[in-house]
Amino acid sequence: MSLQLRLFGGGQSDAGKLSASNDGNHAIDKSKVLAQTDAGAISPTNPGNFGSIRSVPVVPASRYFTKDEADAVKDLAKEKTDGARQSKRAYKALGKIEAADAVVHKEHRKYEGVVADKELKKVRSNSGLAKKLHALRPGYARLGLGIDKADSDARTRIDAIKAKLTGGNS
Repeated sequence: MSLQLRLFGGGQSDAGKLSASNDGNHAIDKSKVLAQTDAGAISPTNPGNFGSIRSVPVVPASRYFTKDEADAVKDLAKEKTDGARQSKRAYKALGKIEAADAVVHKEHRKYEGVVADKELKKVRSNSGLAKKLHALRPGYARLGLGIDKADSDARTRIDAIKAKLTGGNS
């Protein structure tokens, strides 16, 4: 498959074909325009999960810990501290990816807006040419009628000459 087909799509399209109605109707579906870009995307209609992370249960009351418990908690604290540091790095990177995705999304929508504006400009130009061509039709009709009349006049004169030369027998 060529690069152009991969970038811009291929196959048959309905480009250039007239729709059943070109009277200003539209196919803009508000639910599609306002649809989430992903089922998990956070929005007012999908506020997400307000839960949190809890690596260890809350200690409900004061208590003494044994040496083994304290060592285990201390080791877990080191592990979770490192995990938090790595999570912070990962979330920061994920945020940068989201920001980059948003830039690409926004720029693509701007590009699509330019395409839509220029498409209207092109179709408006086509419409202008169609109107111009329709305005020329009477002139072409006059020319055609003039040619038909000239043909008819020539045939009448030719028939008159033939009749004169052949003595009226054709």
